[in-house]
Amino acid sequence: MAKGFGAENQSKQIMLTPTATRQDIIDFVANGVIKTGGKACAPCVIGVGIGGSFDYSAVLSKKALLCSLNEKNPDPFYADLEKELLEKINEKGIGPQGVGGKTTALAVNIEYMPTHIAGLPVAVNINCHVT
Repeated sequence: MAKGFGAENQSKQIMLTPTATRQDIIDFVANGVIKTGGKACAPCVIGVGIGGSFDYSAVLSKKALLCSLNEKNPDPFYADLEKELLEKINEKGIGPQGVGGKTTALAVNIEYMPTHIAGLPVAVNINCHVT
């Protein structure tokens, strides 16, 4: 995938426990993106990978960057999570290039797969405005 490494350098991953809540995922993803400020060359597309294994959650997050910006996730649970994450990220007012505004992220796309019962890997990958 051709992309800027300023955004790539803002990638994040966590191994949550199986007791993690929806809010734990929201906090990790949204706060991670918000903390990047303008470093990821906003407005961005946020790819989130949930499940699989440590390494495969990162693959899922990159795959999520290739999803259409105009289509919702076919699973209503993940579609709602994408919407909530996008709203939470954009309400912080980081804006284009981090200089303020309403659009920090253009979309949040989630790809997921089953995982082992003992963990919940979550990865975030960001695509800058150039791509």
